[in-house]
Amino acid sequence: MKKSISILMICAAQFAFAQIAIGKASVTTIPATTTPNPSISLEFGEYVGPQQGKGIVLPWITSAASLPATAVEGTFFMDVNDKVVKFKNGPSSYFLLSKNEITTVGTTTNFDTTGVVSTALQDAPNVNELPDAKVNIGPSTSNTPPGILVLENANQAMILPKVTSPHLNIINPEPGTMAYDTVTKQLAVYNGKVWSFWKP
Repeated sequence: MKKSISILMICAAQFAFAQIAIGKASVTTIPATTTPNPSISLEFGEYVGPQQGKGIVLPWITSAASLPATAVEGTFFMDVNDKVVKFKNGPSSYFLLSKNEITTVGTTTNFDTTGVVSTALQDAPNVNELPDAKVNIGPSTSNTPPGILVLENANQAMILPKVTSPHLNIINPEPGTMAYDTVTKQLAVYNGKVWSFWKP
């Protein structure tokens, strides 16, 4: 995962203010024109045929408590202790995007921690991580929020990889994998044990 993020950062750093397409030749155009759709900041290709089975893998952290205090609402990450993909939706609150067995005792929430999330790639002794490395897509500001990949557009969005039935076609997914299921029209999120599907 670190190599993928590093390659993404190197490529994207050169185009910090541009629209970026990964896995396809260019950003989708406005229908009946050749003009790139201005509402897209980062777009992943639709994976079909021999390329089927690719998703985006979110950053892994040991727990929500280890996020920097400056982490902004809208931050996505894989919590490897709770084995849940989380979305920060408030100053100190998180929305769970993947399923995990949860029990509540009083005001304490406990997660099933019996599943296995391999962090071998992140923990490898010969892999050096650059703690300050990041890519910013969009207008850079002096108060850019922390993150590995930051999309700072007020009127553009990221389009996830589009995969036909990701739970069937993404072989050996990494925990934190996200894709858009083109069959069910749902967001598919993998927590290292099970897939969760969200429909707007």
